[in-house]
Amino acid sequence: MIVSNVSLSGCADFNSALCAGAGEGHLGGGSYRTTLTPTGNLVVAVCLGFIGTFGLINNLLVLVLFCRYKMLRSPINLLLMNISISDLLVCVLGTPFSFAASTQGRWLIGERGCVWYGFANSLCGIVSLISLAVLSYERYSTMMAPTEADSSNYRKISLGIIMSWAYSLIWTLPPLFGWSHYGPEGPGTTCSVDWTAKTANNISYIICLFIFCLIVPFLVIVFCYGKLLSAIRQVSGINASMSRKREQRVLFMVVIMVMCYLICWLPYGIMALLATFGPPGLVTPEASIIPSVLAKTSTVINPVIYVFMNKQFYRCFQALLQCEAPRRGSSLKSSSKVPTKAMRGVAGTGPRRTNNFLFMVASLGQPAATVPQLGLSCEPTIDITKAPSSDNKPVVVSLVAHRDG
Repeated sequence: MIVSNVSLSGCADFNSALCAGAGEGHLGGGSYRTTLTPTGNLVVAVCLGFIGTFGLINNLLVLVLFCRYKMLRSPINLLLMNISISDLLVCVLGTPFSFAASTQGRWLIGERGCVWYGFANSLCGIVSLISLAVLSYERYSTMMAPTEADSSNYRKISLGIIMSWAYSLIWTLPPLFGWSHYGPEGPGTTCSVDWTAKTANNISYIICLFIFCLIVPFLVIVFCYGKLLSAIRQVSGINASMSRKREQRVLFMVVIMVMCYLICWLPYGIMALLATFGPPGLVTPEASIIPSVLAKTSTVINPVIYVFMNKQFYRCFQALLQCEAPRRGSSLKSSSKVPTKAMRGVAGTGPRRTNNFLFMVASLGQPAATVPQLGLSCEPTIDITKAPSSDNKPVVVSLVAHRDG
């Protein structure tokens, strides 16, 4: 997890060897001992309490829905579960300790606890970031794939989940073995990577972390969702009114995803670079605690954006509250596969080639096996042909959009 400045406030209550080393090297030979006021610590504690409580509730609710309703157990939703699990671990392994430290105005669990806190929160934070990038790539690759999407194939998603944890370990284990290190940050009530040491060892790690754990995932997300939005615009030749509504909905979701990513994580990157390349004391504890709190808000925001804005999850959430079976709306489920290639073929036969399969990606939160509801001005003609059961062929669903008038 990318975090901001490291200060030495609270050294009197912290391990003396750690503070001495920090005073000698981590701040370029200077000792920076400013701390937050009691009112500042109270404000931070209230914010962390809010984030920890709602982050825990939101992510636990996502896991409950996934375990209770079989209709949610699709490969793409499994990736959403990975995001929720990593966010939930942050709420369990990190936020309670920083909350307790803020209420007391000092770090409470010693040097080893500080290292563990920094490692665990960095690991889970980077897993969440990489999972968001994998999610965007999965949606993009599903749309662009020349073959049909198999809604029962968990192999690719499982590899993506394993990759997200392995990739995170690659970048969070080095500080434990000498490439940079974990220590106190901000006003001394949280711990993370040391951003202020001016050694080549530390600077090289921070540059790599900034590029590969913040910039690269962001570029992947922007590219993939940009391609999705461009694909949605291609349906404008079918029906202008329907296209505008779907384009606006997708644009809204993409903008929200990108903006929340930047709001939660960009301040970390900026503060990290200022603390790394700026003069000692440039980033004060008061300024550095803000990015730390903003990043933790991602544990609350991610379930809302990526899950509860998903119509399928939202219907299950309503069903859970009302103690009834979830409504399927207008979604159509095939027996095992959705023949995306066949749908593309239908689109290519008309006088003006339009990709009908793009109706499926207009609702970004739904798995590939679900066809979202069409606009009122677009009348669906559904031709369902099922081969004998012995052939085990997928159901073919064709969507033909008629022009008004």
